[in-house]
Amino acid sequence: MEGEQRDTASRSSPFTSYAGPPPPPWAGEDLGAHHHPTGTRFAVRSPHATAVHLCLFTGDAEQRLPMSRTGDVWSFHVPHVRPGQRYAYRAEGPYAPAHDRWFDPAKLLVDPYAQELDRRFTYDPRLATHGADTADLVPRAIVPEPFDAHCEQPLFRPGRLVYELNVRGFTMRHPDVPPEQRGTLAALAHPAVVAHLRKLRVGAVELMPITAAIDERHLPPLGLVNAWGYNPVAPMALDPRLVPGGVAELRAIVAALREAGIGVILDLVFNHTGESDAHGPTLSLRGLDPDAYARGPHGELINDTGTGNTLNFADPHVRALTLATLRHFARCGVDGFRFDLAAVLGRGPGFDPAAPIFAEIAADPLLSTRVLIAEPWDPGPGGYQLGRFPDAWLEWNDRYRDDVRRFWRGDGSAGVLATRLCGSADVFAAGRSVNFAAAHDGFTLRDVATYAHRENWANGEGNRDGHADEVSWTDPDPNAAARAMLGTLFASLGTPMLTAGDEFGRTQGGNNNAYCQDELSWLDWEGRDRALEDYIAALAAARAGSRLEDVTLLDEADWRALDGEPMTPERWRQADGFELRLPGVTVRVDRATRAVTITRT
Repeated sequence: MEGEQRDTASRSSPFTSYAGPPPPPWAGEDLGAHHHPTGTRFAVRSPHATAVHLCLFTGDAEQRLPMSRTGDVWSFHVPHVRPGQRYAYRAEGPYAPAHDRWFDPAKLLVDPYAQELDRRFTYDPRLATHGADTADLVPRAIVPEPFDAHCEQPLFRPGRLVYELNVRGFTMRHPDVPPEQRGTLAALAHPAVVAHLRKLRVGAVELMPITAAIDERHLPPLGLVNAWGYNPVAPMALDPRLVPGGVAELRAIVAALREAGIGVILDLVFNHTGESDAHGPTLSLRGLDPDAYARGPHGELINDTGTGNTLNFADPHVRALTLATLRHFARCGVDGFRFDLAAVLGRGPGFDPAAPIFAEIAADPLLSTRVLIAEPWDPGPGGYQLGRFPDAWLEWNDRYRDDVRRFWRGDGSAGVLATRLCGSADVFAAGRSVNFAAAHDGFTLRDVATYAHRENWANGEGNRDGHADEVSWTDPDPNAAARAMLGTLFASLGTPMLTAGDEFGRTQGGNNNAYCQDELSWLDWEGRDRALEDYIAALAAARAGSRLEDVTLLDEADWRALDGEPMTPERWRQADGFELRLPGVTVRVDRATRAVTITRT
């Protein structure tokens, strides 16, 4: 991997002359904006810049202050500046894209350590045009209010239900939520929403990205937007449309959900930024520290993410930013994190289960207590790493998804389904599998049994985007198929994950890549299938009332055929179902009747 490796521990802090409190002890956490009684100190890393200016805003008026340099860090202490102040940076230096240098003082740059922004990102070609000033386009960071962290132990425990949701789409059409709250994080604490979550016995909501993202440049000409948020710029900067109250609102909603017995897991994107490939916009890291991106032998950006650029986790400064982000959100009270395309975290350049970031998280007294969930793949070479993450991590299990679908489609075996139902011991150590039949990425659960092929024409890419070979089919009774898959999910050992709306039959009309379809992701609360919803609630209650939430290892399993006789190899080869008898509970799976039952014994 090209790019210098720098050891910041050997350099003195840029704030050694500051008379206030010392910088935080963690690597990287002396960066960003930190308010103290005498003012605010600003610090940003830009090792190849020849000059960096701090830009303070009063309305649209911009004041530029030259920053001083110590090592790779530029800093400025501004007396009397208080929380709420808008700011950004401009950096000078060589502009040589062929050599990974993108300095352009016309570009307003967001602090990589920003926590809040005053507006959303909006794509404009000027963002990628050298010499075009972008002060009217780029959000300003906001100096944050200091807060006292109360980091309680995670409420969520593996084995409980993870409920994945898109914050905006979840409540945009909810009739009980006030219009001004719809589509925001605050709506999750509304009594009607909490009642729904408790009805399903949700252990934790897993929030699709709530940090600020930018539309991919091909979307605006098509009249489309990025509705999912997996194209971020600064990793801890909250999206002001989703979280208009900023960090204080996040902390309040996390606390309110915790009071209701519901944990919060954040889906975070550390594998790339929205600055994209060599033709993308200059918004933050690209204009300050482009070595943060992995580069090939000829200086080209590496595209292990399918987005045009990939963050370089061999760089200790990338890891420091990641760790600082995780600590920040942990201090906001969240239970844990789901890592998008998490194989990138272990690349340096090839994937290593003992990669430094995993050891650094494990050694951190705060982060080591959080729930850690990997999406254990990326599109790069050798990117499929299911089962290879550290033992303390949970992992999304796509083998579970596909094998459950195949069984209920009619071409999967009972023996394979039994392996998946028992926690996929052929892949994982006990208890590490996150089981799901559908997720935000791909067909909805109802569409799995409705569409044999994707219908992504509205995305403007000629129906070439999204998974081309999803396990799906056109079922004469898609509702029965959905019930069977959901029954299997709640009867399985491991951690079940349900995507919001699948409990009441949401559809995307066969679109299996709806990242750019905003209204298509809005849940139809008025038209929901209440019978299916009640069925799922009953399944959740049956799971909670049995041992299934807590069993990680089958030490007393008794496998029976549907006629009650013991299973044999021949019976397994021919079986259309089975019974799993455990102390206190029996799970029965019958393909012929599309039935999965959980019975306490």
